[in-house]
Amino acid sequence: MDADTIRDLFANFGPVDIRRMFGGVGVFVDGLMIAIVTRDDVVYLKADNQTVPAFEQEGLRPFSYSTRTGTHTLTSYWRIPDRLYDEPEELACWARDAHAAALRKTLVNRPRAPKRRKEMR
Repeated sequence: MDADTIRDLFANFGPVDIRRMFGGVGVFVDGLMIAIVTRDDVVYLKADNQTVPAFEQEGLRPFSYSTRTGTHTLTSYWRIPDRLYDEPEELACWARDAHAAALRKTLVNRPRAPKRRKEMR
C-alpha cells in the first residue's frame, strides 16, 4: 500500500503522516503513531486496555512478527476488521479510538514535575 492509498484510507478520519519503518510504514497524527501498515498491506491500529475489547469481539489478533529468536507480539497494535477497508466512515471511528489510545499512552508516560520542597522559615 503506497502513501497516497493510506492517506485515502484514513481521509474520513483526517490528515495523517506516513513514515517508513519496520519494513512497513507508520501512520502518524500530530507526531503520535496510531497505526502500522505491513508489507502485506495489513493495517494494525493502536490499542490499549480501553480499546482491545472491541478488537477481541471481532476475533482479531495483535500485531506479531518473526525474528531469528522467535515470534514477537506487540499487544499495543491490533489488526483492523477486513470490512473497514471498504467502510471509510467506520474506519474513521476506529482511527479516532486509536488516536485516543495513543494520547492516553502519552499522558501515562509523561514525565512528572518534580515535587516542590517546602521552604523552611
